[in-house]
Amino acid sequence: MDFAKLTELIERGIPFNQVLGIRVEELREGYVKLRVPFRPELLGDTRRPALHGGVISSLVDVCGGFAVWTCCRLEDRLATIDLGVDYLRPAPDRDLLAEATVRLLGNRVGNAQVIVWAAGEPDKHVAVGRCVYNIRRGK
Repeated sequence: MDFAKLTELIERGIPFNQVLGIRVEELREGYVKLRVPFRPELLGDTRRPALHGGVISSLVDVCGGFAVWTCCRLEDRLATIDLGVDYLRPAPDRDLLAEATVRLLGNRVGNAQVIVWAAGEPDKHVAVGRCVYNIRRGK
C-alpha cells in the first residue's frame, strides 16, 4: 500500500472529507488516526456547545473504512455495510480525533473498531464505533 497516496485520497480526494476538514495524524497497516479541526459550523448544540453527532458518525465511518483500506490495495474499493456508533458524552468545541483498528479482514469483508475523543482528553471517549465494509478487489 502506498500510504502517501492514501493520505492524499483521505485529505484531498474525497470532497466530503474536505468539507469536514479531515486530516491524517497517523496511518499504517491496520490502523488510522484522523483529526477533524474544530469549526463553529460543526456544532450541533450551540448552548453547550457540542459538536453535531453527524460529524462524529462520519468521522467513525471514514476512519474505520480507511483502516480497512490500509490492508488492501489502492485499486480496491470499499463500501460501508454496517456502522454502529455509541455516543458516550457530548463532544466539546475542540478538535475531534479518532483512531481505528482493523479487527477482521477477509477477502470481501473488513471490520474495524473506532474510538473518538476531543483534543486534550484522550481518556474521555465521546464515542465508539463498529464498522463493517465490503471490499471489492481491483484488477
